[in-house]
Amino acid sequence: MYSSEQVACLRIGLAAVLFFPIFLRYLNKIKRSQVKYILLVALTGSGLPAFLFAFAQTEISSSLAGILNSLTPLFTFILGLLFFGQSFLWRSLVGVILGLSGAVLLVIMSGQSSLEGNLFYTLLAVIAAISYAVSGNTVHRYLRSMTAFGLNATTFSLLGPFVIIYLLQTDFVNTLQTAEGAWEALGYIAILSWVGTFAATVLFFQLVQWNDAVFGSSVAYLIPIVALMWGFWDGEVLAWYHLTGLALIISGVYAIRQGKSTPSEN
Repeated sequence: MYSSEQVACLRIGLAAVLFFPIFLRYLNKIKRSQVKYILLVALTGSGLPAFLFAFAQTEISSSLAGILNSLTPLFTFILGLLFFGQSFLWRSLVGVILGLSGAVLLVIMSGQSSLEGNLFYTLLAVIAAISYAVSGNTVHRYLRSMTAFGLNATTFSLLGPFVIIYLLQTDFVNTLQTAEGAWEALGYIAILSWVGTFAATVLFFQLVQWNDAVFGSSVAYLIPIVALMWGFWDGEVLAWYHLTGLALIISGVYAIRQGKSTPSEN
């Protein structure tokens, strides 16, 4: 019904419309020195990944997309060392590897473990994970003085006009007027936007500000755990690999938390 780029535009645009008044409230609190970092976070944390993952999942399996998304903490760790002044800590590296191993185990051993996908679209998902890593490191290093809610409202509001203009150039309006169930689908996308996109990003920014970028990005490991919990709630039986994957992820997140490093803010 809606194309992948239309869904991405709607997720960003609906969040921007709802939270634009909050952006106006925080506008006078933004320092000039922060503007370039806010723009970078808007692009790498909210803009690019929404489109890249939407495009990627048209040609790769959900399982492969889940594994590639779980690479975010690893990329965050590497980029933090190379470009954001993070200290190398063995606990953090071990935690990242443990968490990634647990996430991959849960995905591969699940009932939908197909890892098929076009190489180009696979690379798009990898770039999206790298983008998340850049965003997390930037927030922790340069934007800890902003509230997570205000920062999120600002980044989505900056992107909103562009994605809405692009959306209106597509057949979105015609689809909304003529396709059966289009309004209902729009309602579900709105819920996805306000809860699955905006609220989740606020939580991510807050974790990054409270702890560090690697710990904040480790929420990516929780995605297969949430899927596991829903499956269990729906009557699925837990197997050894479920419990092993869960233990690896929890151990990894704990190790990351214990080994966090906080560089000074410029």
